[in-house]
Amino acid sequence: MSYEERIRRERSGMSRSFSKLADYLLDSYVEASFMTASELAQVLNLDAATVVRFSQTLGYEGFPDLQREIRTRVKGDLLIKSNNSSSRDSISSVAAGAMYDVIHDMERTRISLDVNALEALVEMIGRSSRIILLAEAPAQPAAYNLALLMEQGGFHVYIARTSALDLARTIHTSTAADMFLAVDITGHNATITSTMQVAHDVNLPTAAIVAMASLPSARVADIVLAAQSTISVASSIVTVNALVYLLAESLRWRFSQRFAGAEQAIDRLAHKIQDID
Repeated sequence: MSYEERIRRERSGMSRSFSKLADYLLDSYVEASFMTASELAQVLNLDAATVVRFSQTLGYEGFPDLQREIRTRVKGDLLIKSNNSSSRDSISSVAAGAMYDVIHDMERTRISLDVNALEALVEMIGRSSRIILLAEAPAQPAAYNLALLMEQGGFHVYIARTSALDLARTIHTSTAADMFLAVDITGHNATITSTMQVAHDVNLPTAAIVAMASLPSARVADIVLAAQSTISVASSIVTVNALVYLLAESLRWRFSQRFAGAEQAIDRLAHKIQDID
């Protein structure tokens, strides 16, 4: 019987402190897998002895014994394999397999998300006069969506043209108040990496949103927001778009005053343009 099953079996008869522990281990087991009994007790404002008694109530010798099982669960989450079996022989099985692939990459990304990098990227964008987006072909829809969402908050966004001359001109006309943000899914466009390197060499702020932390563009960026996309380019596109959504929502929260009323104002202007047409 797993620790989740043991908790659910005993949950209805638990004390308030045991119930608090039970709910935390069910909902935040990843965090709990890295805590000592004392740290877990501190997070929940309990006594460390309560954590030990809770573990023993479930049939474990102590919290380390329970924690070993939780860590096995976390390891299983991280090493989850894609359902790439040959049984994809119908539309329904193909759809189910594709959804499984996306869920696999999304869950790995959720678990490994670097919140500090996300916060640093939000602050870098907030102090930038202009955000220059560099996007390879598969990442262009994500870059366009990011530009659309940031522009609603009054951020000045420029999607750079990809010729070497245009990129050189963009770097030449940039200042330390600007930033270069790469959106990279496959890493196959070497121009993006070289542009980021040149921008970095002349002390321009750089950041990258990437499908995998190992991509070359990530190695030359000051800040990296990385997904954990291991299945396919198609799944990576979805995961990077999820990171774009996370960034946009974080910007909306951090700079709420800049976004206040923006959508309504844009709608009014759009109606005026349509009326004139």
